[in-house]
Amino acid sequence: VFFFLMIRRPPRSTQGVSSAASDVYKRQVSTQSTWDFMEKKEFIEAKYQERFTLIGEDGKPQNMTVEHLLKTNAIVPKVGFMMVGLGGNNGTTVTTGILANKKNLKWETKRGDASANYFGSFTQCVTTKVGMKVKKAENGSMVLEDVFMPIKDLLPMVNPNDLVIGGWDINGMDMYNATLRAKVLEPALIHQVKEELMNMKPLPGVFNLEYVASNQKERADNTKKGTNKEVIAQLQEDIKTFKAKNNLGKIVVLWTANTEQYYPGTIETIEDLEKLVETNASLPPSVLYGIATLKEKCIFLNGSPQNTVHPAMIKLAEKEGTQIAGADFKSGQTKYKTAMGDFLVGSGMRLASVISYNHLGNNDGKNLSEPHTFKSKELSKGSVLDDCLKSNKVLYPKGKDKIDHTVVIKYCPFVGDSKRALDEYNSEIFLEGCNTIVSYNICEDSLLAAPIMIDLCIMAELLSRISIDSKPIGPVLAYLSYFFKAPVTNHKEYVINSLSKQKEILTSLMKACAGYVPDDSTLLSFHF
Repeated sequence: VFFFLMIRRPPRSTQGVSSAASDVYKRQVSTQSTWDFMEKKEFIEAKYQERFTLIGEDGKPQNMTVEHLLKTNAIVPKVGFMMVGLGGNNGTTVTTGILANKKNLKWETKRGDASANYFGSFTQCVTTKVGMKVKKAENGSMVLEDVFMPIKDLLPMVNPNDLVIGGWDINGMDMYNATLRAKVLEPALIHQVKEELMNMKPLPGVFNLEYVASNQKERADNTKKGTNKEVIAQLQEDIKTFKAKNNLGKIVVLWTANTEQYYPGTIETIEDLEKLVETNASLPPSVLYGIATLKEKCIFLNGSPQNTVHPAMIKLAEKEGTQIAGADFKSGQTKYKTAMGDFLVGSGMRLASVISYNHLGNNDGKNLSEPHTFKSKELSKGSVLDDCLKSNKVLYPKGKDKIDHTVVIKYCPFVGDSKRALDEYNSEIFLEGCNTIVSYNICEDSLLAAPIMIDLCIMAELLSRISIDSKPIGPVLAYLSYFFKAPVTNHKEYVINSLSKQKEILTSLMKACAGYVPDDSTLLSFHF
């Protein structure tokens, strides 16, 4: 657990300091801090001054300043991470990856020796700028330098090596053989954690063939029986038992199982949801898991594209005093696409069409080979460029506010988890010219998804300990939008898809909670 104490030191002599740095030092004497910061054993508290501009109906700006009290519980609980789809490619990769890091394992590959790491993880491997300092150069002059801090050091958060892993799967294979079946990781690594994985077996899962591809029936040999109400009760008992057995302070449940067909319509109220449960209506398993999780006052995260996070689920999370978030992991192709959208439109080019093709051979690809399940994925991938259209009416005026966007996914068993993603970006440029950029990405899909799953668990747990003006964040953890293709927010009319904006929002919140003022990047004080 890390605690931060900000100490204001008296300015040093400015003799020999560059003009800009000298000016900044002189101003330190008279400038009042716009925030206050306090750390105690139980919590971290920061007073933060939020600044933004409201534009009126007449187009005139109104600059706003709002004072906030940000409070973070500094006590990190013992956290359980329960995955739905534990025995699938993602679940086995996460489990083996955490064991490998915990034991600091090394293994041989055809490229040479490899060692455990968390590369690809936002919480473990990303840094963020927290300020600037004046540094003495070799020639004796004083120069400015940016100061960066690892995300994991900003606020107290759970170490991924300490996560307690559990969960459900419709297939009863033990985790060792399931990891071998996935063909994602090197056998030389898997064999080193054989004993631990052999002792792990998924709990029976919930299965409804109506919502997945018909080819999944052959895999379902470890399923729960009963009505909606009975199945929810069984899931609640699973969560209670797992919590008590491992002496856990908090549990995060993550859906990483098959993409489901969209539920027809929207479940608006808790009463509607309860009626569907009571009448034993055909409901997607993800909804049943969500209900059980929220009723146990645990956090529920939907990592697949189906419409699990209904308004009724959000209201249930609020009623139970817990949180929910989704949907669909943003890992490779889509993360790159949102970054490319930012780049092209931000460069003044009119992105006109994006064609995304990919094929893969894992069970996810097999499940997506049928039209009703693929439709869910197509919908979640289709909205990621919305911010490009809304942000620039010069390039996308009324009548031309559309990007031709096509998504194709094919199942090819031979390539296994090694997904191939091909994207073509066509942009209109100067004097009706056309610019075409083509990218081709090959990577084990689960090696991209696993760090994101770990990040989601860690960040969701952290956000559940933060309050803004004495109110908890939520019930939707919209600050996790950075990790999702189709993010759900507390205000359905305001959704952010821009990757850079999503990251800025999340890191700015964390810095503000830790007592750092997010930089406005004007560099006015340094005569840039």
